[in-house]
This record gives sequence, structure tokens and C-alpha cells, in this order.
Amino acid sequence: MANIDFNFQFLQFDGVCSTVALTLCPLIGKYDGIEPTCYSRNVDFAGTLIFQPDASVYVGDLDFGVDISALTCYIQTYAHTPCRLVIATLIIEIVALVMTSIMIYHIKSKYTAVGRKEIVMFFYLYMVTTFLELLLVSGIIPTASVVYPYFTAVHVAFISTTFWCLLLNGFVGFQFAEDGTPWSLWSIRISSLAVFLIVGFIAAATFLNLGPFSYSNPGVLWVFYFIFNGAALIIYVILQIILVINTLDDRWPLGDILFGISFYLIGQVIMYVFSVTICDGAKHYIDGLFFGTICTLLAVMMVYKYWDSITKEDLEFSVGSKQNVWEVKELLGEDELATGPYGGPPGGMMAESQASIGPGYHTGPPPPGPHGPYGHPQGPQYGQQYQYDGY
Repeated sequence: MANIDFNFQFLQFDGVCSTVALTLCPLIGKYDGIEPTCYSRNVDFAGTLIFQPDASVYVGDLDFGVDISALTCYIQTYAHTPCRLVIATLIIEIVALVMTSIMIYHIKSKYTAVGRKEIVMFFYLYMVTTFLELLLVSGIIPTASVVYPYFTAVHVAFISTTFWCLLLNGFVGFQFAEDGTPWSLWSIRISSLAVFLIVGFIAAATFLNLGPFSYSNPGVLWVFYFIFNGAALIIYVILQIILVINTLDDRWPLGDILFGISFYLIGQVIMYVFSVTICDGAKHYIDGLFFGTICTLLAVMMVYKYWDSITKEDLEFSVGSKQNVWEVKELLGEDELATGPYGGPPGGMMAESQASIGPGYHTGPPPPGPHGPYGHPQGPQYGQQYQYDGY
């Protein structure tokens, strides 16, 4: 088993990338990227090797400019260096796409829930991020491809944009702007687009050595990848704790927050610290990226669970209900006919309504009014008659 002391370097990805194979690791540090100490095997599918790092990145001096994955796997196998397999991670990412689709469907079905349109943007961003990661870590887009740096830059940009969108959703419950209004929606969309463009440009410039940016010194990208994303998550959690404590009588949503942040932190620790240990112990079939993907999915599911627990839908506008309280599914029996359709007196709804009024109500002619000055009852129904008799 390979022993490695985890080294989390400030403003550098070297320590992280030596532990886990992130999508940006083949593009930073040095011209051929940073190779992880242990990563999982590749797989032969229909005669094609997939989930395999390109030879120009991970085989050192063998830079042929073409896809030589088969030769790479051959060299690594007989050099006792494991080939890469992220088939398990790929399966989890496919599951994540399916689960996110289900959550989006349920969010859209709650037509009157608070923040429905805002929170669904977060899940759309998470889905796109997961799909891009699927393409990159699986080798569908090989690292030697000319488009790999651009796809990776877009992927990194979507990660930061997803965290930013989650942060802004943390303010929706405070109603600084009414949810569902153009101001609320477009403020999230425009600011998220700005974050996407900024981070995407910084990532692409870092990978391609443009201007002051360099893959050997990716400090600015490191700040966005760890500091910016982490700060957005922490602020979101703090905002939701304040919201639950100050505005809700129910404290159960705090459990959703606790489980969500716990899943995410556990996944990050496993992925960045124990990936090599897991990879060696599992004979290179899985690594920390597998567990990191699972825990991230569970954390996102807890975000949905938390939002669902603090939002109430107006039942008048609910479209998913199958109950109909006015529907009579059984024929009335003779005993029900004898006592009325709903257990009341016979004679229909009029008799039932009169019986429900109570015995104290006078159902005959109106009672006589008070006596007038002539000793006769006084009132609009008696006035003319008794006044005439008095004369």
C-alpha cells in the first residue's frame, strides 16, 4: 500500500492532484500535468478503452499527439502501474443525473411553493456540472484533445456558478425581493452568468498560459476553486440556520442542514485525504472520487429535502392531489335512506339543515312584537291592522 502524507498547499494544486485525479489536474502544475499517486483502472468496452488518461499526459515522454490509450494501458500494466477506471464513478454520476431530474420534476410540480423558480436553477446547474464531469473523467473527451482545456474550463466555471446560485437561494427566504418576480429571477441569472464568465476565463487562461495566468502558478484559479466556493457554501448554511430559528416554529429543517453539510464535508475529506488509501485497498477499482461523488449527491438531495420541508403549497392550487372529497364511491343503503344521505333526518338537505339549527329556533309565523301604545302588538307586520282596529 502506498503511503502518502496529504499536503494541502496554499494557492497550489500539487498536493490535491497527487491524491485525487481532478479534471483540471492534467492541465496545471507542469506541461504534462500532475499525475495522481493512485487512480483506478480502465475498462475495455466494445473494443475501445475508456476511462483511460491519455498517454501524452500520464506516460511522460511518450507524446505522440494521438490517442494511444491501448499502448498506454499496455505500458502501465507491465510496468506495474495501474490503468485508470472510473466506471464506478461514472455509474454514480448517471444516478446523480437521474435523481436530479426527479427532484426537478417534484420542484416544478409545487406550483405555489416559495422560491420554486429560484431553487430549480441550482439543480439545473448541478445537472450540467455533473454531465460535464462525466464526459471528462470518463475519457469520452480525452486529455490529449484540443478541446479538453476548454471543456475543463467550462466545468470549473459551472462548479463555481452552482455554488453562487446556491448562495443567492439562501437569501430568497428572507424576501428581500419577492420570489418568482423578474427582479428575483434575473438578479440570480445575470450574476450567475457573470460568475460563469469570470471563472471560465480565468480557468481557460490558466490552462493555456494566457497573459499573466500560468498553469505553473494557478493561484487565482485556486482561490475561486476552494475559497470562493467554500465561502458561498458556509454563508448559505449560516443564512438557513438563521432563517429556521427566527421564522419557523419547526426545528426539523435544521436536521436536513446538518445532514447535508455533513455529507459534503465527509465526501471532501475522503476524496482529498484518503483517496490513495482507498485506491490501494480496493485494488485500483475505486478511489476517493467515487465516494466524493456519492457524498456530493447526498448533500444535494438534502438541499432539496430542506427546501421541501420549509415550503408549503397552497392546496387550492395543488395539481398532484388524487383525492376528491365530494366523490361518493358507494351506493346508499336502505338504512342510509331512512336516516338521510349523510346520517341526518330524512327529507334531504333542507330537513338536515333545519335539524342542525336546533329546537330553539321558531320555524312557524314570526312571534308578536312588543305592545304598542294601544295595547296591541307593534311591528311592521301588525302596525296597520291593529292601528285601524284601535280607532
